[in-house]
Amino acid sequence: MSHLLFSMGRRLEGKVAIVTGGASGIGESTAKLFARHGAKVVIADVQNDKGLQVCSEILSGGGTSSYINCDVTKEDDVKTTVETALRSHGRLDIMFNNAGTIIYYKPITDIDRSDVERVLSVNVIGVFLGIKHAGRAMAAAGVGSIINTASGASVMAGLTVSPYTASKHAVVGFTKDAAVELGRRGVRVNCVSPHLLATPLSCRMLYLDRERMEAAVEKSSVLKSPPLKSEDIAEAVLYLASDESRYVNGQNLVVDGGYSISNPALGESLYPSK
Repeated sequence: MSHLLFSMGRRLEGKVAIVTGGASGIGESTAKLFARHGAKVVIADVQNDKGLQVCSEILSGGGTSSYINCDVTKEDDVKTTVETALRSHGRLDIMFNNAGTIIYYKPITDIDRSDVERVLSVNVIGVFLGIKHAGRAMAAAGVGSIINTASGASVMAGLTVSPYTASKHAVVGFTKDAAVELGRRGVRVNCVSPHLLATPLSCRMLYLDRERMEAAVEKSSVLKSPPLKSEDIAEAVLYLASDESRYVNGQNLVVDGGYSISNPALGESLYPSK
């Protein structure tokens, strides 16, 4: 019975996963969670020191992990990452296209074309390349789960700088179209959309430290609970990666405590004590 419970608790036992942007933030939390659930994790990032440190922590905890330098805007890097996972482990079950970037806030009238191109290159082209090469390998095997990191900005406007919003809308579009095409070959494609999260990236963008960022988000939240953490997003990704979601395909799982379904401004003005 104890062995059965142990197996049930490790939801990715024997699976192989690639996590892009796995050296920090949501990617780091997800890589560690995947490993705790039995996955062999390939961390792909350009932050070499941080990526190797995450691998070391996973290995010291008894997990299986390796690191590869991968710039997701370069097709050869993404292709090599997938090939490395296949060569090392013989299979690829999960692809978490998580690497992303953002620019410091500017009005749209002040944004340079180069800013837009950089954001789209990482957030959209990077996801496309991950879907393409992981999808190719998974379709050949007839099974697999691809998860892309979108954002609360994929379902509403005004949360962040416009190129980022546009890029995350594009991620949802790629996700849905790939889900239809690859779903016919046994591969599921979904995305997860986090609410504003106090990651190193977002804190730098807003010139805030973690404590001030979390306090601001908590103040504006619909769901009154402890602050949203990268570990919460990792749990959502784990669900989409696992066999528990085996019939979930083409979905955008929004993890925002209900923020995007409500504009409380009018209600607060009409019913200030509500």
